[in-house]
Amino acid sequence: MAKFNPGEFIRQVRAEGSKVTWPSRQETVTTAIFVAIMMTILAVFFLGVDSIFGKVVQMLLSLAK
Repeated sequence: MAKFNPGEFIRQVRAEGSKVTWPSRQETVTTAIFVAIMMTILAVFFLGVDSIFGKVVQMLLSLAK
């Protein structure tokens, strides 16, 4: 088993970190806005689907009485 060398580990982490291409502020803001819009659209969609299924189940349960 290889020995653990903390100094070497830190050097490798820094080397890998320097290879990362970080998004610009504008890209981050644009992506965050897009995610918020998609989350809202999907929330409204699933609210509608859930409401429809709820009404169908209520109707079926009222028929069983």
